[in-house]
Amino acid sequence: MTRQKQLKLRIRARMARTGESYSTARRHVAGAPTPVEHTPVEHGGYRLRGGAHPESAALANVLAHHGVRAAGGELSEALLFGVAGGPGAGYILWEFERDGSRPVVLGFFSQWQYHDRAVLAGLARLGVPATVERTGGTVTAARTLAAALDAGTPALVWPDRRVAGYWHLPAHLDGMGGHPVVVHGRDGDRYRVDDRVLAPLTVPVAQLDAARARVGSYKNLLVVPRPEGDVPEGTLRDAVLDAIADCATRLGGTSSSFALPAWAKWARTITDGTAAKGWPRVFADGRGLVGALASVWEGASPAGMTGGHLRDLTAAFLEEVEPLVGPTAPAARAWRAAAAAWHEVAETALPVDVPEFARLRELTAAVQQAVVAEGDGGAPDAAAVAAELWALRAELDGSPPLTTPERDDLFAALSARLREAHAAEKVAVAEMAAIG
Repeated sequence: MTRQKQLKLRIRARMARTGESYSTARRHVAGAPTPVEHTPVEHGGYRLRGGAHPESAALANVLAHHGVRAAGGELSEALLFGVAGGPGAGYILWEFERDGSRPVVLGFFSQWQYHDRAVLAGLARLGVPATVERTGGTVTAARTLAAALDAGTPALVWPDRRVAGYWHLPAHLDGMGGHPVVVHGRDGDRYRVDDRVLAPLTVPVAQLDAARARVGSYKNLLVVPRPEGDVPEGTLRDAVLDAIADCATRLGGTSSSFALPAWAKWARTITDGTAAKGWPRVFADGRGLVGALASVWEGASPAGMTGGHLRDLTAAFLEEVEPLVGPTAPAARAWRAAAAAWHEVAETALPVDVPEFARLRELTAAVQQAVVAEGDGGAPDAAAVAAELWALRAELDGSPPLTTPERDDLFAALSARLREAHAAEKVAVAEMAAIG
């Protein structure tokens, strides 16, 4: 077995065991006696920098491409995550009759229920102009994107993940949406795409155009940041303080859908057999249970497609801005504690000591590794692993590997972990509200 193959297997195993992202797991594994360092790659003059969260990584990578700086350095992903609004809170349990699936959607970033508000809020706070296009027609949308690329200005677009293709999602997820990616160039009939990747990734032009047009609520949305220079320190300080205050107010609200009470409500319904959305009632026949548990693990873990719970990214933001706004250490520590609590939620939802669940985790990690680390080169591996992943999910959704008592014990444990996460976040939001 080659050294590179061994490295890939060790990284994948760590991702599955810990729930870490590819980049984080790789840093740990590469600390072994014979590390293999990652060399940054340029793809058509655009540097592939990776990232954790789709929205903040897209902003960071595009602004870095334009050479935008503030307070003497590049704008980091953590900084832009915070300025765009920071963390969010939200939970939805869907029930789809067409395929019997019951996935869970978790909202871990600011205004997660609105596809573009965090991105636009971050740009507005920093005073970075942007062109925003919401075009109905696919031909016009493609022409507008081409004009931006011809001018050397990378663009953010919101394609449907399944139609875009490179995550190799099953047919029943067609039209279920996606997150922003950066289109930074075109080679013939393929767009160059940055979805936090570390190797060149391309998508056929017709395929990405179709993916952009698939979801009606943000059909053909295009955001092209057009910075006019560096961000003044005063502007940055005001942006940070405004974002922190907004985040504390938003999360500290009373909404059981879009503020911290969402976590408490979810914790209750997991063990409530009488509520319409109570898990003992919804999953009484076991159908769709494993898919729901897997989506909780994937949604809360950096090994998933959307960056995980993002509480550690929140803490990194607060640590970074302390020289600008004064003491933030108590809030940063509180968000680190919340991150640890959410890790326990994820571990409880899909426990690795159940062999079938361990395999689901391994396959999910393997897909991310193939896409992020290898881009186009990893497409055959990503396709093969994804096919196995979704076949196993379908099999387990029909016949979960848990007895009814085991299921009830898992629900009780998951409820307890959620209550702990909720309590930790209440402390973190209170500390945030005290900043400035």
